[in-house]
Amino acid sequence: MNPDTERPHGIYPIVYAFFDEQGELDRTGMRAQIEACIASGAHGIAMLGLITEVSALTPAERKTLVEWVSEDIDGRVPLAVTIAGTTAEEEIELAAHAQTSGADWLVLQPPLGEKPSGKELLKFFDRVMDKVDAPVGIQNVPEILGVGLEADEIVALRRQHAHFTVMKGEGPVVQVKKYLDLLHGEVAVFNGRGGMELPDNLRAGCAGMIPAPDCADYQVRLYEAEAGGDPATANQIYHEILPYVVFAMQQIDFHVVYGKKMFARRVGIAGGERSRIKTITPDPFFDTAMQSWASRFGKYPDAT
Repeated sequence: MNPDTERPHGIYPIVYAFFDEQGELDRTGMRAQIEACIASGAHGIAMLGLITEVSALTPAERKTLVEWVSEDIDGRVPLAVTIAGTTAEEEIELAAHAQTSGADWLVLQPPLGEKPSGKELLKFFDRVMDKVDAPVGIQNVPEILGVGLEADEIVALRRQHAHFTVMKGEGPVVQVKKYLDLLHGEVAVFNGRGGMELPDNLRAGCAGMIPAPDCADYQVRLYEAEAGGDPATANQIYHEILPYVVFAMQQIDFHVVYGKKMFARRVGIAGGERSRIKTITPDPFFDTAMQSWASRFGKYPDAT
């Protein structure tokens, strides 16, 4: 896929942050993750979302991860980078670095630690977008971030910025379809939520999904089946993965703790249980449940 000429689409696994025994970013683990995702047929790679523990990463660490991931992708698939900062100025600086480092498109988050009104958030996104010349969008997930834009506000932002051409409109499909209907295909809308309601999102008009990589190999096959006119196969694959997706999506921190561990086991990444999550103490009960719901997945294809 040539990101300069083709509309972003498909399954973009959003990568985990792996850490070494000293608690620093793990270069080897990150490289293995990218290779596994590309081997699975991923249409692109996304990074620095909530699953990447972005709020626990310093700005310097975020830049390091962008550089590493871009280097490992080496132009094989497009790279989407989520931009999270405490101020508009910080997001502008991080966006410039991501673009210089090889990001093909950017997703802006609301300011970290803030809960501005819709009007204030519009001004924030408008200010950042004015300084970005790459394809850009927003992550709209008020259920998790506690702040977001209404569908009409998203349309207004699109009217102000022609390069607002992508979006992570995260939420139940009944909510995301409002954006799809009002935007009339002008914006490539991706959902996330671990791949929850994946077939319905695609059939409603989503360009693709940005799930954690846990079972992205299955989700790639589902997407290809649906795109190829085989909804029966797409439905069958969805039934196979849905129990695990429901388990993992109970809570973002929960998903990081157990999903990262499961994915690391599938790929063979040592130390996959390490995270900077402080709100959850690993529980053998949930580890057993996770293994039960993920038991059919096996090893990641061609992962070493």
